[in-house]
Amino acid sequence: MNLLHRARTRIKSLYRAAIETIDAGMSTAEYAVGTVAAVAFAVVLYKIIKSDAVSSALRSIIDSALHAI
Repeated sequence: MNLLHRARTRIKSLYRAAIETIDAGMSTAEYAVGTVAAVAFAVVLYKIIKSDAVSSALRSIIDSALHAI
């Protein structure tokens, strides 16, 4: 009976260790996917800001604000 109890305890500890290892990998993968998504979003915003239409609109807004002073 004692041997069975020790085996059961050992299996539980191995199972917990395996679950923690799996969760740690998933967290790292989720952070990597989030980082890639954030960089992709930043690139899209950069392209929008650098476009001719947005640049001229921002320039006209800044010019009108400076001339109003």
